[in-house]
Amino acid sequence: MDFLTTIAGPGTLEGIGLHSGAPVTMTLRPAAPGTGIVFVRTDLGDAEVPAVIGNLARTSYATTLESDGVAVATVEHVLSAVVGMGIDDLRVELDAGEVPILDGSAAPVVRLLEQVGLDRSEVPRQVMRIRQPVTIREGDKSISIAPGRGLRVRYSISFDHPAIGDSRRQFLLRGRNYIREIAPARTFCRLAEVEALREAGLARGGSLENALVVDGEGLMNGPLRYRDEFVRHKILDLLGDLALLGVPVEGVIRARRAGHALHTRLVQELMAKPSAWSLVPATAVARPSLEPVAVSA
Repeated sequence: MDFLTTIAGPGTLEGIGLHSGAPVTMTLRPAAPGTGIVFVRTDLGDAEVPAVIGNLARTSYATTLESDGVAVATVEHVLSAVVGMGIDDLRVELDAGEVPILDGSAAPVVRLLEQVGLDRSEVPRQVMRIRQPVTIREGDKSISIAPGRGLRVRYSISFDHPAIGDSRRQFLLRGRNYIREIAPARTFCRLAEVEALREAGLARGGSLENALVVDGEGLMNGPLRYRDEFVRHKILDLLGDLALLGVPVEGVIRARRAGHALHTRLVQELMAKPSAWSLVPATAVARPSLEPVAVSA
């Protein structure tokens, strides 16, 4: 049997918003069992935005949540770290409307979580176990989930750029795998996209320090942390979007050329089709590691 987990104490990170360019302080605080992951806008009277699919507002270039008119943008990296570290209950306090981009990966959040430590409750944990396959297709893009023990991901990407190209990776969420294989993978974009985004008032905080950028010649700010860092980051994003289920999920996910829109559509389809899954007691065998380990940047 496994049990709901939060953090042992508060921890703070400071940075800027990727799209807003505004400075933001993010403080992670423990939460009672059953709270779930809740974003708190301290600049708006501690208004709360629970991380659930019903609060999904937008998926263009990032995942944005909104509740009662209060929004929190670019939530996927911190949510990915939460999933990867096996945390169920957490308050994420922000003094602005966007989660800090930090270095473009989830590694800084993982390091903070290691520093503050984790606290396992005595309340049993449940997981969503897939019973029937669910598939979503949009042209040459697709995502599916099928029955399987633990959470396994098979992700493939295809970009018409020599620095990215075609890449695929398999991942099993267990033990220290997330910390070693996924957390340090950085977000990426093309230089032409950055210029277009800025003209649209986005990516104001984007830089070569918080994203991998490719131009017509290749990667502008190497070296890569992994040979296949691009597809690893897509898995990072997927895990963050899966957090919107509100419970861990067990199954085999296959994603091809997907992104936030398809990730969250899968979550919506699962919530709309309860016959495809059941809630069962979690076992500690498949849980991400509770032991602190070093994260290489």
